[in-house]
Amino acid sequence: MKNSATGCFAIIAIIVIIIVGKSSIYTIDETEQVIITQFGKPIGDPIIEPGLKFKTPFIQEVNRFEKRILEWDGYANEMPTKDKTYIVVDTYARWQIVDSKEYFERLRDERSALSRLDDILGSETRNTIAKHELIEVIRTTKERTPTVEKDIAEADLTGSLGKLIPIRRGRSQLEKDIFETSRLKLKEFGIELLDVRFKRINYNESVSKQIYERMISERQQIAERFRSEGAGEAAKILGDMEKELKTIESEAYKEVEIKKGEADAQATDIYAKAFNVSEESADFYEFLRTMELYEEMLSGESTLVLTTDSDLFKYLKAVKPLAPGTSRSAVVPAITAPAPAPVTPPR
Repeated sequence: MKNSATGCFAIIAIIVIIIVGKSSIYTIDETEQVIITQFGKPIGDPIIEPGLKFKTPFIQEVNRFEKRILEWDGYANEMPTKDKTYIVVDTYARWQIVDSKEYFERLRDERSALSRLDDILGSETRNTIAKHELIEVIRTTKERTPTVEKDIAEADLTGSLGKLIPIRRGRSQLEKDIFETSRLKLKEFGIELLDVRFKRINYNESVSKQIYERMISERQQIAERFRSEGAGEAAKILGDMEKELKTIESEAYKEVEIKKGEADAQATDIYAKAFNVSEESADFYEFLRTMELYEEMLSGESTLVLTTDSDLFKYLKAVKPLAPGTSRSAVVPAITAPAPAPVTPPR
């Protein structure tokens, strides 16, 4: 009976030792930092070295916090810019617990820290966006000059199409402003803010519709400008074509008239030389020209009225009725060719 009681007591003692030992011994991982609290209040400095540690059992409690870099992914919130354009901004940040004691006293846990990050970063983002134009939020840096398409630049008469407000700071500088302001506020909570970035920026649905309408209007204006320029260019080409055609026709007409004049002069010269050879030749050529003129005048259904004194009528008057057995060639006066000039043989 006595041995049995002693065995039970030994077992209870072993269990108590195990429980007490388990309550007084704890380990710290390389990714953790620990705050020891006694009756809910932190005591001592934060423990950041990994390994096996001891504490007062049942009285002291271990509070573990992350030593690694943590992420904060904010909500996509709608906010206005300085030019009253509503945009939806989605941001994210990276942060780390650097003073776990201050962090524990002010926030207690990570859920409270994320809530405070929502408040501070969201507020600073909204304030920064509201102080700047939309182009400052969209463009990455102020050194990047917004380029205008060549077609827009050529088609724009007013100089307003595709023209953007000058960039004074840029998107990167705005992110830096949010980071600097928020970092100072979060430092009071034992948090070090490492980075803040805009993850996504979208237009409000109504704003998107207005932007699309403006883009359509600009493109229509460009199209109309090109159409008017095309019509003007077509009229210019047609005018140049007609002018060139007139020039070609006038030059051709001039050339034709010159050729005709030269031909007439040459013919006249030939006729004049022929008439001056001899009297018989002159009569022959006069007769020949008159016959040609008769052929031109009496062809077709023309009616010719001549007086008996007309020079054209003298050959008709000379024609007499033919006697029976007489040939028509008998009534035509004989035309004798001029005698050839004597040829003197060379000595």
